[in-house]
Amino acid sequence: MRKKIKIDPITRIEGHLAVEAVIDDGVVKDAKTAGTLFRGFEIILRGRDPRDANRLTQRICGVCPTAHATASAFCIDEAFGLAGKIPDNGKLIRALIFGANFLQSHILHFYHLAALDYVDAVGTVGDLAPFVPRYEGDYRVTGKANAELVNHYIKALDIRRKCQEMLSIFGGKMPHNVAIVPGGVTEGPTEDKITNFLWRLNEIRDFINNTYIPDVIAVAKAYSDYFEIGKGCRRLLSYGGFDLPSGKLFKAGVVSPDLKSEVFAKENITEDLKHSWYADSDSGKNPAQGQTQPELKKEKAYSFLKSPRYKGDVCEVGPLARMVSNYVQGDAKVKELVDSLLGQLGAGVDALFSVLGRHAARALEAKLVADSMVDWLEALKPGEPIIVESKIPEQGEGAGLTEAPRGAVGHWMTVKDRKIDRYQVITPTAWNASPRDDKNQPGAVEQAILGTKVGDIDNPCELVRIVRAFDPCLACSVHLLSAKADKLGVFRVV
Repeated sequence: MRKKIKIDPITRIEGHLAVEAVIDDGVVKDAKTAGTLFRGFEIILRGRDPRDANRLTQRICGVCPTAHATASAFCIDEAFGLAGKIPDNGKLIRALIFGANFLQSHILHFYHLAALDYVDAVGTVGDLAPFVPRYEGDYRVTGKANAELVNHYIKALDIRRKCQEMLSIFGGKMPHNVAIVPGGVTEGPTEDKITNFLWRLNEIRDFINNTYIPDVIAVAKAYSDYFEIGKGCRRLLSYGGFDLPSGKLFKAGVVSPDLKSEVFAKENITEDLKHSWYADSDSGKNPAQGQTQPELKKEKAYSFLKSPRYKGDVCEVGPLARMVSNYVQGDAKVKELVDSLLGQLGAGVDALFSVLGRHAARALEAKLVADSMVDWLEALKPGEPIIVESKIPEQGEGAGLTEAPRGAVGHWMTVKDRKIDRYQVITPTAWNASPRDDKNQPGAVEQAILGTKVGDIDNPCELVRIVRAFDPCLACSVHLLSAKADKLGVFRVV
């Protein structure tokens, strides 16, 4: 029997995402993911002081604002001619602020957004929010193990608070930090700040090592079939992330389905618009030349997300992309972490291309980042420079590419007459949850859903498990400061 189902909105993600699936004889034959809100940050930024981008783009999202602070700072650094001049302390403190946000976001994702797909909290604590409403899944973790996971849900709230406190030591506040600015940072290191940061970091590391990773392994062993579900496009993209004095923690790269790595070049990025509510005249352009021009009555469009592509190919971004890219490029620390985990699970690298593979990669990445942050703290030098002076050029261009917790994030800016003439943002979820492109290729999440067996159409837990494994952030991706409906179908961004 052929039936179409629509989940709108998918809950326990950031923002408004709808998934539509055509199911025939219990198998998904067609799928669409749609961002259902329009926002206009690229439009809002036109004509402003270029430095405003560093403040305003953080308001794109309250979960991962540090990614936008970092990407916009890199973008402005390049446009202002500051790239390569940032003091070592400035790079390290930027990385420590960003790292704190990474840890908070990864812990948030597993415990508070995704774990309830596998853990029967209602059976432990009763019919209480936020554990209901929900789809009724096949809860295989039972008894004491299930109760422990529910307790860890509560513990993770406290650990996330400590991540936010840790970020605020150098960032000033959270969610929107005030320390990451063009040229470096505004807050310098002291012995007291380093000590306060470190004791929180050590508690978070203990949680990651002794609670988070074991919990992911416990869920993975109970749901081993989910290493075969949600494989996706298998082409991975990483811009590279955490710009340190010694280089990047995460290497940039593009990994093919047969696990071959190629050098990444930002010039190969384009954005298709055939199925997006934007003017086709900008389709196929690199974001350095693109615009954001809404077209709400466009035929065949079904999403406010654009369709980023690399050399015309669909790519997945995120922790899986970063870990596999570093793995195939021979990073010794990543290889040790991945091989150890796969050994415990009795699985090969191919198993990472799956629902539980994405969760496993995220947990391992949390450990890698947390352990690396100890070294970054030790490298700080109190009393040495943290920022380089700058001035706004008459004209300039910049691109700021980095890695958010959810994946590759990029900002592109053109400065003209000392004002922003063009600003474009490509977020991780634009890569992952994009609609079909100009060649009608489904996006990464759409491809991951295709072919999935759905046991109960009234409780399609398989589909939401696949989507949540990507940790989609639609607030980031569809970019509305405020909107007024002048008449049906017409909006004014103000």
